Amino acid sequence: MVQLRITPADALIDLPRHIVVSGLAPDEVVTLSTRTVRGPGVVWVSAARFRADAQGRVDLQTDAPLDGSYAGVSAMGLVWSQAPEVAGAPREPFATEPAAPLLTLLEARRADGSTLQATLVQRLQAEGVQRREVREQGLVGTLFLPAGPGPHPAVLVLNGSGGGINEPRAALYASHGYAAFALGYFKAPGLSDYISNTPLEYFETALRWLHQEVKPLQGFVALSGQSRGGELVLLLGSMFPALVSAVIGYVPGAVVHCAQNACDPALGREGPAWLYGGQPIPHVWQDNRTASWAPWDEGPEPRRHTNALLTALLDAAAVERARIRVERIRGPVMLLSATDDGSWPSSLYSRMVVDHLARHADPWPVPHLDFDGAGHALVIP
Repeated sequence: MVQLRITPADALIDLPRHIVVSGLAPDEVVTLSTRTVRGPGVVWVSAARFRADAQGRVDLQTDAPLDGSYAGVSAMGLVWSQAPEVAGAPREPFATEPAAPLLTLLEARRADGSTLQATLVQRLQAEGVQRREVREQGLVGTLFLPAGPGPHPAVLVLNGSGGGINEPRAALYASHGYAAFALGYFKAPGLSDYISNTPLEYFETALRWLHQEVKPLQGFVALSGQSRGGELVLLLGSMFPALVSAVIGYVPGAVVHCAQNACDPALGREGPAWLYGGQPIPHVWQDNRTASWAPWDEGPEPRRHTNALLTALLDAAAVERARIRVERIRGPVMLLSATDDGSWPSSLYSRMVVDHLARHADPWPVPHLDFDGAGHALVIP
């Protein structure tokens, strides 16, 4: 009897699954396809053809597809290679509510047209995780608390230039035992629509609030941020080292940047993103002799904004003025970057951070995961 099995069928999103088709004829070719409704109701799909082995079995942990949405052996290839069914559709991968699971319909189609189906369930929020909106001390965010009694280690979760509140990542952190505070700092209720002139005191308040409210295990509070949030967590770790135990930067920046495409139009993209004590934090575009917006503005879409930022990095003096003093961070730093990052050079930036920490004989581990061929949108899992 032909069977399609997913093990486990229902689990957290970052747990790899074992997908197997058995009972096929030896060397039979079968097509596996997926369909998931993501974000604002957008259908994402993938498909690949596989050849069964001598036992009539296809195992995605060991078998590469003959052709299809991905190449090579990958247990979760049919999931990560999904793309919107309609070109140009919104590419938000998660549901609006973290508690809502992602349901992926997996279908195996044989040459005779017969099909088998199974459902793969991916959850961001484990059973028992508590969600609480925070609107106090001027803070706007959502706190996720793990199931079970504390104390728990804590993490402050910050989004990038898209703004908003990153509830999915915080919910997953909480599912793994962290008290996770997803903090909005623009494009969130009651806050500015722009990143321009964001006061760093706001994040200092959030860190102190997290220490006082959650009373984390052994006082452990980490920072986790992506893109501009990755720049920001390194900056905050360097400026408030007594409040920060560890830093995780997804596709981070190694220098302070201007407001760029998240700017207030009245202030312009070369205006500051960050203030402290009412004064702008120096950024790499400031008094830069080599920086050019041309690669950002000119040519066919999609443009590689990375190429514009690389022009700014040619001015060594400007880079040094804007460099984030990561050597002041008092704890481990983890970096995740992408070699094909078109938004900014996250691989180079991460290497800069690693090099500076090594130069200062940093005593903590600095793991750097550089994903070959990946783009700027490094999302979970």
